[in-house]
Amino acid sequence: MTVLYIDADACPVKDEAVRVGERHNVEIKFVSNSWMRLPEGDLIERVVVPEGPDEADNWIAERAVAGDVVVTADVPLAARCVKAGALVIGPTGKPFREDAIGMRLAMRDLNTHLREIGEIRESGPGFTKADRSRFLNQLETTMRAAKRMLA
Repeated sequence: MTVLYIDADACPVKDEAVRVGERHNVEIKFVSNSWMRLPEGDLIERVVVPEGPDEADNWIAERAVAGDVVVTADVPLAARCVKAGALVIGPTGKPFREDAIGMRLAMRDLNTHLREIGEIRESGPGFTKADRSRFLNQLETTMRAAKRMLA
């Protein structure tokens, strides 16, 4: 059965993910490093991992398999989940695909370096209503694809 994993720290689309997950009747696991207020429901599980770098990422990556869906903005986590066969999308609705994940990792590393040396000062564009709408549409499409993988 498909599981929807949400990298909950700093995720701006928690409510939207729950709406789509409940519509598809899948388990929804919110994973974070600390307790946070989350939507409630019979299909929702809150997973609080120990403090530490990448603990939430590790928890998700160790469990996500083919037929699961992962929502994260974290490119290294996305790469690990894609490699395991899970379908992964970012909170803006952009999917992470196996054929492009290497480039996304390289761009992330380049931008991190440019920020460290002061060449880039901002972290990127803000989250918009269009991003939220694109996320909803892409998550619906991704959930259908995940269910087809398991059929």
